[in-house]
Amino acid sequence: MNNCDQCRVRQSTSLRALTTQETVVIENCKTSHIIKKGEAVFSEGENINGIFCIKQGICKLTKLSANGSEQIVKLIASGELLGQRSMISEEPVNLSAVALEDMAVCYIPKKQVMAFFNRNNQFSMAVMKTICSDLKAADDHLVTMAQKPVKQRLAETLLYLLDNFGTDADNSLQAKLTREELAGLIGTATESCIRLLSQLNKSKVIILSGKKIIINDREVLYRLATL
Repeated sequence: MNNCDQCRVRQSTSLRALTTQETVVIENCKTSHIIKKGEAVFSEGENINGIFCIKQGICKLTKLSANGSEQIVKLIASGELLGQRSMISEEPVNLSAVALEDMAVCYIPKKQVMAFFNRNNQFSMAVMKTICSDLKAADDHLVTMAQKPVKQRLAETLLYLLDNFGTDADNSLQAKLTREELAGLIGTATESCIRLLSQLNKSKVIILSGKKIIINDREVLYRLATL
């Protein structure tokens, strides 16, 4: 059995506010799962009745629009939690979480987490601060989508992928997004995204190699992102 006390997810999330005894309870009730690339951790409208700890891998949070198209809302990396807001509000999840690569996750049932929430004030405050932070990030993203040009949004997103998810051994971005997924993340048509990527590739700001993207000139990309 994995030691939850030393787990990266516990140390970097609201779970760090749990006592040693509460952490032992988690170790005894959690279940571990491997989510293959392309599979859903959960789907929009589902009652998940617990939280997911992302131990390894990357997933995308998406929402379906009225016309059935997929909008990427956020990317989630290892060391984060999913499902806290749904658990507190007692509502189905309003987003889908889909693996962008093979993932290792742990699932903690709602019953145990809510018991901690109701009696451990530090934990409940940590959960609420996380939810508030997520809402602030959503507000900031909404402003970005409404006010910034597409090229600036693309530059910001490429830097975000670099800074938050790192690179592989060949220096390509570790978060491998299709052109459609990248377009959805910046809120533009796939054709526009492809055209802008080609422009950045031609000017050698980035290097395109199939689906791989290498950031070749971070300084220029940063200038484009902060126009």
